[in-house]
Amino acid sequence: MSAKGRALAGTAVVCAAVLLALTGCEQAKQKASDISASAQQRMRDVAHGIDATKDVTAGPSTTASDGHAVATITVTNRGDKTSDFTAWVNFRDPSGNLLDAVVLNVDGVGPGAVKSATARSNRKLSGTTKAEVAQALRH
Repeated sequence: MSAKGRALAGTAVVCAAVLLALTGCEQAKQKASDISASAQQRMRDVAHGIDATKDVTAGPSTTASDGHAVATITVTNRGDKTSDFTAWVNFRDPSGNLLDAVVLNVDGVGPGAVKSATARSNRKLSGTTKAEVAQALRH
């Protein structure tokens, strides 16, 4: 193969790699969009929920032995009766990209009480992750 042929072949390999990387990025963006839509729908299904996002916090995210990200979610019931809480928790990479999202319930939190639960990613996540509460409802 001539030098020009090798250069063209090399360029084709690089272009194919870039195309695969872009396709992977697009698939990741679509997956993140699907994850968000699913979590959002679960939050919409909560009947008579009152915004309680300020009452729910996410602790540091760690990786469990099975490779799933986990974080302690802490709920403070500032209401005057026992309530249940539903929280949407996102797991993000250090750049802020959405990796996974979960919706969890913390039931029977007494008035003025604090209760914790564990948010666990749906799938294995590699690298550093950060958990954040996207939305929480008291009901």
